[in-house]
Amino acid sequence: EVTRGEYKAVMGSDPSTASAYDKSGNKLTGDDVLNNPVNYVNWYDAIVYCNKLSIKENLIPCYRIDGSTDPDDWGEVPYSYDDPNRTTWDAATCDFEANGYRLPTEAEWEWLARGGENYEYAGSDNLDDVAWYEDTTNETGTREVKTKAPNGYGLYDMSGNVWEWCWDKKYVGLSDNGRVLRGGSWSYTNSYCTVYNCLEDYPSTENLRYGFRVVRLAN
Repeated sequence: EVTRGEYKAVMGSDPSTASAYDKSGNKLTGDDVLNNPVNYVNWYDAIVYCNKLSIKENLIPCYRIDGSTDPDDWGEVPYSYDDPNRTTWDAATCDFEANGYRLPTEAEWEWLARGGENYEYAGSDNLDDVAWYEDTTNETGTREVKTKAPNGYGLYDMSGNVWEWCWDKKYVGLSDNGRVLRGGSWSYTNSYCTVYNCLEDYPSTENLRYGFRVVRLAN
């Protein structure tokens, strides 16, 4: 999961609102929170981060809005369903052949979470071994990344800690402009943390349980 420190280094600030703790349950403050997953980011924030990070590392950005891959040309990020800019942002396209960073598709996310194994959760049938969720956090806040066991692909926190935005569209109510989230979070029960469960929300939604991870082409 993208950490608060990684996000701040690219975007200039850390929007997170969830309390941060270490693996022993000690509350963190100051720079000690930077190894916890970034949260309170919406889907639009996530694609801005992806392109800004790609540009910073001299990679080809994956996302294009209104003809441009430079987020500085995209205007203000929509933070409301009623934002008039939302229609333009919802028309974002993704170049899956570009070598920059992007959100995983829902299918990619599940393939990564399963880790070549056949477990209920990402890396184990015992959720306590691999995830920060309601029972292991007492719903207090996020935990430092990579402090539970990884799955078969060496990936951490794909179950629990924060919900992770994916690329795919999903119906929310009667609207088809929702986006998929996967993995469960620090304040959700075990049933939400499986490798197959999903959530959907409006891409403008900020939530202290929502974060993301990024992928790149394997080649």
